Amino acid sequence: MSNTTTRTQFRPDIQGLRAIAVGLVVIYHLLPQSITGGFVGVDVFFVISGYLITSHLIKHPPRKAKEFGTFWLRRIKRLIPASMLVLFTTVIAVRVLTPESFWRDNTFQAIASAFYSQNWFLLATSVDYLAEDNAPTAVQHYWSLAVEEQFYLLWPLVIAALWWFAVKKRLLAKRFVLVGVSLIVALSCAYSIYLTSVEPAVAYFSTFTRAWELALGAVVALVPAPKSRFSSSPAGAVLAWAGIAGIIGAGVAYDSATPFPGYQAALPVVGTALVIWVAATSRFSPTPLLGSRPFLFLGDHSYSIYLWHWPIIVLLPFVSGKLGALDLAAAAAATILLSMTTKKYVEDAFRRTLDVSPLVTPVRFLVVATASVALLASGVAVDAQKRQEVATVSLQAAVQGSVPCFGASALTDKSGSCQYEADKELILSPALAKDDKSAAYADGCWSSEPYEKKPTCTYGSGKKKVALVGNSHAGHWLPALEKMAAEKDWTITTFLVSRCNPTDAKLKFDAEIKSQGCFDYGNWVIDQTAHGQFDLIITSERQSVPVVDHSFATTEAPARAGYEKYLERWTESETPIVVIRDTPFPGATLPNIPDCVATAKDANKECSGSTGKWTWMDPLADVAAEGKHDNVAVIDPTRYFCQDGTCPAVIGGVVVYFDASHITATYAETLTPFLEKDLEKALQEIS
Repeated sequence: MSNTTTRTQFRPDIQGLRAIAVGLVVIYHLLPQSITGGFVGVDVFFVISGYLITSHLIKHPPRKAKEFGTFWLRRIKRLIPASMLVLFTTVIAVRVLTPESFWRDNTFQAIASAFYSQNWFLLATSVDYLAEDNAPTAVQHYWSLAVEEQFYLLWPLVIAALWWFAVKKRLLAKRFVLVGVSLIVALSCAYSIYLTSVEPAVAYFSTFTRAWELALGAVVALVPAPKSRFSSSPAGAVLAWAGIAGIIGAGVAYDSATPFPGYQAALPVVGTALVIWVAATSRFSPTPLLGSRPFLFLGDHSYSIYLWHWPIIVLLPFVSGKLGALDLAAAAAATILLSMTTKKYVEDAFRRTLDVSPLVTPVRFLVVATASVALLASGVAVDAQKRQEVATVSLQAAVQGSVPCFGASALTDKSGSCQYEADKELILSPALAKDDKSAAYADGCWSSEPYEKKPTCTYGSGKKKVALVGNSHAGHWLPALEKMAAEKDWTITTFLVSRCNPTDAKLKFDAEIKSQGCFDYGNWVIDQTAHGQFDLIITSERQSVPVVDHSFATTEAPARAGYEKYLERWTESETPIVVIRDTPFPGATLPNIPDCVATAKDANKECSGSTGKWTWMDPLADVAAEGKHDNVAVIDPTRYFCQDGTCPAVIGGVVVYFDASHITATYAETLTPFLEKDLEKALQEIS
């Protein structure tokens, strides 16, 4: 994203590559269905940055502390002013334009972005299945800037160390540096391929999996350049066009299902490196196109375009509603205008006036700019926290019984006196709802990696032993079951896992180790529960992953077959098993219930669904309902979420879901008397 080419080193083809890179990213974000792999534009930027920075370092290898400082501070004055301006403006816009339920995620990520650690922040949360339905933040795109800044921080030290060692040992310095950098490419690429195969969500944001892309650009800077005769030849033109084809081909062929980066990143990365190395000059090469005025304009403004486009896309719906064609055109126009202004009055102005001698001036600017963004974002976060504390007091009072018709208790009202106005009388606000989850989350009772961890937790201290088994859609019933445990002398032991379903049908995760791990977890659950260890087993599942060799469109039948075999084994001990049918699925029409409620003028009109639309397959409950096993019963809780065919987003002043499918702990707790009656009836049927 950074623009570090000087006029004395001007390469029109590199500026054109920048234009392609930013064009891929922006079109992908504006029209994600048009260029499904537009995210590879970031990889193009990485290669360019590695090439340009290494070219500079090889010409002037830093040897003294001041030379390192000069290098880093030049990066500060080129990159920090624009990035901090956009970040500061975005935080203000988030506070002004969005409801408070959006503030926390945006401000936390803004602070991480200010310190160029956004990629590690996202990496830490990327494996959180329950965070998948959260709206993207307006600063999410800063992750790639963080990777580049971390590279800029460490790369001069790497080059200097290799150069120093080569000189000390009287080796050919440039050749030795090339060997060292090539080794980094090989190690990082191998790690990228490995991590993408086992944890692609983590691999996507890791500096270590992306380092080879920047380092490959460095290799291009270190290897001998082709002779001018070759660069101007038809062969050079063919190679350059092949490189362009690799970039565009990846942009068109890849999509969100493509494991990335891994070996798939080689297509755009090697393609970019090839274009830069060949430096084709033939009129039949892509250089005349890449050096044309539109490409040069986009290349010159690519950094500011990248910075501005994403906040505009994310925040514009809060002003205009759902984005239409005119809105998208306005977003594109605003991006160009703001980038032109930022390029002239910020990027270029600071580059000219923020002298690196004395070096303290850029350092002061960096400290002040970073601190300003961090303080502003922290202030917004504190404001959100104070509001949530006030809302929590009201919520606790309602939970203790001071509010009539609270939550699910409103379902029994026949007089109409319990009808809350969903947008005005929220007791559980959207901001609170997002974090309103069962104790199992805070207690670490989940396994997101069943191939490594199989945690269990216990709740209650009664004589009757109850196992709660399943994925997150079993876990969201824990608040109701906890209340029942105190009354019924239960001890509940949880066997909870993210996304994975204990079944004999192997599920298709994004890595084979996860598929096998989930399958093995199911067998482990059988060992832990099916041999008389418990007096009662309660289970519920959401089929959030298709069966291996199937898509969601064809997965229901093999999923049912897997549960038939699994239940056959599970019921051998004759332990009573109660299956809770999965709850209605808002994700069929809405990405996030709290976000919808927070922005809607009429929450239960705009954010509700119907039993016809909020449906999803439930092969476990379907198989259990067939009645083939005397010790298995099914509870259907749908009537506690939908009445007369309508499924409200808010019931009794409580937001029902904390995302697009999981019920809030508060609403689950208010369902306790209803679930208790259903459970007693089910146990009577199988006793």
